[in-house]
Amino acid sequence: MYRYDTYDQAMVDARVEEFRDQCRRRLEGKLTEDQFKPLRLMNGLYLQLHAYMLRVAVPYGTLSGDQMRALADIAEKYDRGYGHFTTRQNIQYNWIKLEDAGDILADLAKVEMHAIQTSGNCIRNISSDHFAGAAADEATDPRPYAELLRQWSSFHPEFAYLPRKFKIAVIASKTDRAAMKLHDIGIRIVERATEDGRAELGAAFYVGGGMGRTPMIAPCINEFVPLDRLITYAEACLRVYNRHGRRDNKYKARIKILVHELGAEEYTRQVEAEYAHLLDQGVEPPFAELERIRSFFADPAFRAAEEASASGEPAETASDPAFRRWVQRNTNPHKAPGYVSAVISLKPVGGIPGDATAEQMRLMADLAERYGFDELRVMHTQNIVLPHVHKSDLPAVWRALDGAGLSTPNLDQIGDIIACPGLDYCSLANARSIPVAQKISERFEASGKGEALGELKLKISGCINACGHHHAGHIGILGVDRKGVENYQLSLGGSEAEDTALAKITGPGFDEDGIVDAVETAADVYLRERTEGERFLDTYRRIGMTPFKEALYG
Repeated sequence: MYRYDTYDQAMVDARVEEFRDQCRRRLEGKLTEDQFKPLRLMNGLYLQLHAYMLRVAVPYGTLSGDQMRALADIAEKYDRGYGHFTTRQNIQYNWIKLEDAGDILADLAKVEMHAIQTSGNCIRNISSDHFAGAAADEATDPRPYAELLRQWSSFHPEFAYLPRKFKIAVIASKTDRAAMKLHDIGIRIVERATEDGRAELGAAFYVGGGMGRTPMIAPCINEFVPLDRLITYAEACLRVYNRHGRRDNKYKARIKILVHELGAEEYTRQVEAEYAHLLDQGVEPPFAELERIRSFFADPAFRAAEEASASGEPAETASDPAFRRWVQRNTNPHKAPGYVSAVISLKPVGGIPGDATAEQMRLMADLAERYGFDELRVMHTQNIVLPHVHKSDLPAVWRALDGAGLSTPNLDQIGDIIACPGLDYCSLANARSIPVAQKISERFEASGKGEALGELKLKISGCINACGHHHAGHIGILGVDRKGVENYQLSLGGSEAEDTALAKITGPGFDEDGIVDAVETAADVYLRERTEGERFLDTYRRIGMTPFKEALYG
């Protein structure tokens, strides 16, 4: 994984001292809240319903054991003993005192972490595939390019005050595990054959996606940008947006609105013109810098193929049904023989999706150091991955996770719920998300239907900002305010994967208990109507909305 150089460290250390002084002046009354707000947002500090919330950047979701352990220490020392992992592959702390903010940033800086650009109208944390560098279906490891984008976008003077926040995702496989088309810019690294038969890598650019009150799927504006022009093309996309994006109405300020109103063809024409201009300016960093970055992402020392093959499937798989279920559900194929990527579920039945205690974080750090080449990944689905685990080590990993409440075998099932913090914490929310998620997971565990349903992605947002990605759920739930009463809209048919689709609202909303019943009703329709091999999403696409509406509303 990437390690800071002297410039990176100096930049972060300087920001810590700068913000420490800003916090001191706010506490002394020398800055008003209106004056302080833009300063704290630059450093990931929000003022929520009950306390300050700090959002810490985890670039492309990659952490070391030491970094995870530092996050645990912060949770214990400055918060209430836990942290919340988010859909942007970051971590949030919900109970921060302003007088501690500078010390927290200083503790983060000691392990090469920060909270810079996790808020504000700037380029946010660059996200990527949580299986990057491990998955067998990649054209290449996308993380060096995500790191290059991170360095380019950090403190970029031209893009520090964009019309609205800006999110970029980079993947390198046909399988989209990062909701790439629902980003402001989604980049897929692709491979094509040249005229002389060589394989050449390039980047397909998708621009103008997003969720929120006006969800849109990004169109592809360029199918192949040479990788040595990746930064230049990204800069062209940002410049056109910065030039024309609206600043008079925050609800119409995202790039998706600009692309929609200009039209993808006209937006692309302007980007190509800007791109041609920038090529003459020499914006792209030297190739040597990419090679320097790439060196940090070399494969770890995997065991030899002969040794890996000889070890075979662990004997415990056959003897322990719980272990076998976890292996079948929560591991992903790896490019190296004998290895898998193991998913640590932060979604226990009745738990708060994405939360992990300090003790659990320390355990995950220990497991990464012992069994995973000292590497962890934060998933955009609010789980954690050990990307490189040898199959022979899986029993020991599972036993440790099981003892800590981290072994729920529910990856991509109905219990693997994405949920925003909702009205329990967020000052923007209209309704609570957490209790709904808890009740749904408990309902389906009690009924035993969860396993029978197979792949079914459920996502919950507590307001129209869609931090819970409800637009992209096979089943999506949106909490709204109906004359002072929490009400929940049910949507069906969304997908954040390579078959990206936006969910459609079924009809009138439900109260808290009613939405749990409605989810079960929709699941029952699927169980009744599905054909062999169909996922919930496949059945919905085949039979349409009508059977679900009839069951829900009579």
